[in-house]
Amino acid sequence: ARSVELRASELAMVLDGIDVSKLKRVPRYERGTETDRDTKKKAAEAVNYALGQWTELNVFCADGAVPIDNNISEREMKRVVLNRKNSLFVGNPRGGRTAAILASLTSTCRRHDVDPQRYLTQLLINLPTTRMNELSAWLPDQWKLLQHARLPSLQNHTTPTL
Repeated sequence: ARSVELRASELAMVLDGIDVSKLKRVPRYERGTETDRDTKKKAAEAVNYALGQWTELNVFCADGAVPIDNNISEREMKRVVLNRKNSLFVGNPRGGRTAAILASLTSTCRRHDVDPQRYLTQLLINLPTTRMNELSAWLPDQWKLLQHARLPSLQNHTTPTL
């Protein structure tokens, strides 16, 4: 909550205080020694990069839910690429479709902090008796909510002593 407030107030004020028209007039590089030109060129490139990302920077500052990077997406894309290489050996189209479904489910489990093995075990045990209109309850995010709702009742249940 604090990061959202910080972005919305303090960072937004900083962006509002920047005179974009002056930044747009920064020369690519000026006369001087080669070192001076290189330094000025690098500074100009940084300014031009910031100007090119100005809209995205403002969205980041205004919305605390927007991450500064896309590392989560990059990690998921890496899994897709590895899965693509592994898919060369699935054998037939039906096996490829099954592999894609399992990859999607396990990826969704990871995103929602669900143990894929536990989830898939319960899914495969219960799927044959599940009605079509109840399938959405077995999506990983919904399944996790149901598990958390059941947890207090399971914790209150005492095991019988012999």
